[in-house]
Amino acid sequence: MASSTSLATLPSQLASPARRAALSRSATARPRHHHHPLLHAPPKGCRLVVTCNAQTAVPTSIAQGTPVRPTSILVVGATGTLGRQVVRRALDEGYDVRCLVRPRPAPADFLRDWGATVVNADLSKPETIPATLVGIHTVIDCATGRPEEPIRTVDWEGKVALIQCAKAMGIQKYVFYSIHNCDKHPEVPLMEIKHCTEKFIQDAGLDYLIIRLCGFMQGLIGQYAVPILEEKSVWGTDAPTRIAYMDTQDVARLTFIAMRNEKASKKLLTFAGPRAWTTQEVITLCERLAGQDANVTTVPVAVLRFTRQLTRFFQWTNDVADRLAFSEVLSSDTIFSVPMNDTYQLLGVDSKDILTLEKYLQDYFTNILKKLKDLKAQSKQTDIFF
Repeated sequence: MASSTSLATLPSQLASPARRAALSRSATARPRHHHHPLLHAPPKGCRLVVTCNAQTAVPTSIAQGTPVRPTSILVVGATGTLGRQVVRRALDEGYDVRCLVRPRPAPADFLRDWGATVVNADLSKPETIPATLVGIHTVIDCATGRPEEPIRTVDWEGKVALIQCAKAMGIQKYVFYSIHNCDKHPEVPLMEIKHCTEKFIQDAGLDYLIIRLCGFMQGLIGQYAVPILEEKSVWGTDAPTRIAYMDTQDVARLTFIAMRNEKASKKLLTFAGPRAWTTQEVITLCERLAGQDANVTTVPVAVLRFTRQLTRFFQWTNDVADRLAFSEVLSSDTIFSVPMNDTYQLLGVDSKDILTLEKYLQDYFTNILKKLKDLKAQSKQTDIFF
């Protein structure tokens, strides 16, 4: 499908001159910079100036046109760790899934193989967004910027453009994933942007669902499990941070339960795993399941703070400093967890159905060690044959 926007592709009910002009202003014209009234200047010591990089959306009703199926959803950030689980869950539950994916050298063929429709667009290019929203009932926003990109490009400016287009084109529900405690750390650009985006959505007039997350179990595989198996260094800190990791499959499942629950409409929910873990506890668990010790390299929190301040002196390292600021929060004595009893009760979910980190890592190590054992056996058989 085409990645560029053509107003001719929009439904007839959006084709009046006034509405064409509205969509053109909100999505296709060159954006002007201005401050959203909800957003404030960054705290002292933080150079990130959060500004709105899009025109104010003009509400457009599509109620008089062809009804949009409630099962039609657009997943933004569909190739990511969480996004792909959201796509898979949606398809399993019978949704018609469209995935917004940036044009890339390696196409996201696995999404098509699963049964999803893939459309090319880029949040950093607002003119590519409207065509992806035609015929969509619900937007599920899992997107985040790539490590090499400035944090603002996708996570703020792109999201503002997406939200405004969603409002202008009558999207009936907007699901946004945020970070737990983002409102408590304005000194961290990524968390400040997440909080500002929450406020922007709440004031946009959309029916929304905001879900704050604490941490993904999947991220622990590359961070701890694989290095331990490969006898490489495992990096940790000396801080007592505790994080309640959750399996992304559980996040996706709870998301769709919440989407269908009228009581969760216009709610801000936080999803957390069954237990909060320190870095050392995770490493110890991996060591036990792998049957070997880890080569742990500890980075003191003071070094993170010093490195962050040092990189502030050079403009080209600002984004590195921004990400180190987030690392510093994760390496503090903060607890990234919340009681889930009220959320389980609201969604009608049994806490026993939520995967624990012990079970997740046990399944991983059992499978990977079996594969390594089989490969070793095949290698020995090959050696004997030759």
